[in-house]
Amino acid sequence: MEFSSKLLEKAVAEIAQLPGIGKRTALRLALHLLKQPKEQIGFLTQSLLDMRNDIKYCISCHNISDTDTCEICANINRNHQLVCVVEDIRDVMAIENTGQFRGVYHVLGGKISPIDGVGPSQLKIASLVSKVNQGAISEIIFALSSTMEGDTTNFFIYRQIAETNIIVSTIARGIAVGDELEYADEVTLGRSILQRVPFEKSLKSY
Repeated sequence: MEFSSKLLEKAVAEIAQLPGIGKRTALRLALHLLKQPKEQIGFLTQSLLDMRNDIKYCISCHNISDTDTCEICANINRNHQLVCVVEDIRDVMAIENTGQFRGVYHVLGGKISPIDGVGPSQLKIASLVSKVNQGAISEIIFALSSTMEGDTTNFFIYRQIAETNIIVSTIARGIAVGDELEYADEVTLGRSILQRVPFEKSLKSY
């Protein structure tokens, strides 16, 4: 791809580093931005800088937040004994959009994946186990994607808390095996939360 401007070429190269953005799409976005008022570009740039510099992670659930404790964890009307374990913020947003869950979350920040060099110590597993051991949780719902990595992560956590008396369940398999949670439609995801099953039963299918 030939560029008549080194500045445009540099902008396209930076935009193309975003997930799912190829060089052609990056060029189209760059040319669109070039047509916008400088003030508008300033707003966009400042909002990205503010997000990167000022965003926090909830000290309780590790969800992204504007404050030390996210709005969900700070809500006294939520059931703080019921914890839904998810991979990342996109899954929190997906479940919240169903309007079916009134507990709180625990964001792991990924899934165990040896092939990608991601082990248990790199995820927020220890803090979840600590909550369980402190008696702060009565039920955990595993809501990770129905992939080998997701199931491996579920099983690892389950082994860590197997000696406790808390209920451990998993979302119903209305989510197809191999599907990423964020792409499930809201109705299917909502029903999977409501129709969750004991985690031990889910192990029998393997």
